Amino acid sequence: MPSGCSIRALWIINNHETIVFSRKFPVVEKRWRSAFKTENENNDVSDPPRLPTDQQLATAFAQRRRREGSSRGYGLRVSQSKKGSDSWIDDPITRHIISLSLSQEEHENESNENEETNILWPIVLHTKALYHILVLPLVEPKEVKDFVNLSNRSDCGSAVGEDLSLSSLLLNMSSITGALMVAHAFGDIVSGDTAEPEVVVAASPSVGGLFDSLTGSIGISSRPRPVAAAPVASSSSSQSGSFTTGAAASDAPKAGMLDKDLLRNFIASALPFGTPLDLSLSNIFAMKANGFSSAEPPHQDLKQPAWKPYLYRGKQRLLFTIHETINAAMYDRDEIPDSVSVAGQINCRAELEGLPDVSFPLAGLSKARIESISFHPCAQVPAHGIDKQNIVFQPPLGNFVLMRYQAGCGLGPPVKGFYQLSMVSEDEGAFLFKVGLMEGYKSPLSMEFCTITMPFPRRKIVAFDGTPSAGTVVTTEHSVEWRVVGSGRSLSGKSLEATFPGTIKFSPLKSRRSGGGDDDEESDGEGTENVVNVEEVLVQKMNKDLPAVEMEEPFCWQAYDYAKVSFKIVGASVSRMSIDTKSVNIYPTTKSPVEFSAQVTSGDYILWNTLGKAPSAAAV
Repeated sequence: MPSGCSIRALWIINNHETIVFSRKFPVVEKRWRSAFKTENENNDVSDPPRLPTDQQLATAFAQRRRREGSSRGYGLRVSQSKKGSDSWIDDPITRHIISLSLSQEEHENESNENEETNILWPIVLHTKALYHILVLPLVEPKEVKDFVNLSNRSDCGSAVGEDLSLSSLLLNMSSITGALMVAHAFGDIVSGDTAEPEVVVAASPSVGGLFDSLTGSIGISSRPRPVAAAPVASSSSSQSGSFTTGAAASDAPKAGMLDKDLLRNFIASALPFGTPLDLSLSNIFAMKANGFSSAEPPHQDLKQPAWKPYLYRGKQRLLFTIHETINAAMYDRDEIPDSVSVAGQINCRAELEGLPDVSFPLAGLSKARIESISFHPCAQVPAHGIDKQNIVFQPPLGNFVLMRYQAGCGLGPPVKGFYQLSMVSEDEGAFLFKVGLMEGYKSPLSMEFCTITMPFPRRKIVAFDGTPSAGTVVTTEHSVEWRVVGSGRSLSGKSLEATFPGTIKFSPLKSRRSGGGDDDEESDGEGTENVVNVEEVLVQKMNKDLPAVEMEEPFCWQAYDYAKVSFKIVGASVSRMSIDTKSVNIYPTTKSPVEFSAQVTSGDYILWNTLGKAPSAAAV
């Protein structure tokens, strides 16, 4: 079979283990059956196995969930693992690349001479919102046999230097990457998460109404549904670079419901005959609304890339935005170091006529301490150095992610400090915050807002007393929110130190461990009798040295002993990654303004209780 990616079938299963949408591709299935017969022509093997019906696949998926402990499982071999199951392989990748046994449950323990005919593998599993997306790519029948042998061997895990391992097997299968992209594309559609990457331009007199144009026409930050990418603009357009709405926008997915017609239209355009072509929903909307003709086709010597089905016409401009997310775990303990990491991406919007090449040097690589980096398919990286990397790309239409990276926080954490919480009685606690904001941060960096939230999901707050040295406090039944820097009061060019002492009272604690230890609040409603839950096994292992505490932390139960920080910073990146707009070159040369902006938001930014227990990674 030729290299590349083809999809045999895909299924969408809801949280009730019912298939709500499925699609099989007969052309690809015919290729699979032909390859299966060729592989087994010298063996006494029956006809190639057919794809399961929707009912058979739903049953197999439900059986796997019971066998592995959850929809994904954790890919770890436990005492309850059965030979031939995903957890038997003892590899975490089986959380995403799964197998389904099509044999009847009562015959699972019986030997089967043609076991590969009852195994459906590899299936890419992607969970989004309330749906499980399963994608079955086309692979060589020999690779399925290798997997079956791998899942039945007695040893655990993969030995170093071993030829046959799950990692080496998947690494040689190019269809896996394509199937993952297909699964993620369908996940975004069914969840309604198809908004384009955010591109922000600061409003200023020099750009006039550009900010209003971006937020109004593009809807980049507030738009709940996608619109079509910019089609060919006619010379009579009153507004350059305007978007086509109308029919294209009406086809956008709506959150909370599964639009089967949209899925069928997407498959017809993005996966004709099971071969993925263009998985961009905005491009498909534009092609559906405007057709395939081009008012001014490119020169015969220029090849129009697949990611740019239309040529832009109108006022030209080039927009860059660095968007970084900071994840941190702050302990304020000598024995546990704080952990701070930055996940960033460079979003771009190129409203340029024709098929130009854009190049620029990316500065600040050494200061940013880049750990990993990846680029959009349209980008080329011809040269790189210690502190400079040249990027050349032919931009597609609309907003897109040019580059993603993981880096260190070059300027240090924007929020430092500690959080202490202790119980003075069973229903009353005392807490203390001491934080420092924007220490070492200088203009143009500006913090637009910062809030710190104490969650109490299992206790109801009945009284609260405390006054912070800065900001305001808002309480709910199950949380206390300290708005250190409120909206409309940005912090720029200076640092801020603030403290917040206080006490808090809760409603009386109900008895939770009476009799057999039944607790309706603790039950997640997912357990089934005689079912081994791998996730519960892991939690028990992690918590074996954390006995339940009645007086010290009765409301936290050592699982919610933290405060979460939320903030937004604009003006520059915290990793020191930057783009010099004067160094951006466009070929063929054109007079196009280049705009650059940066924003930083908080991800999982946690202040762990200094007086409590907290999870941490062991140093190796």
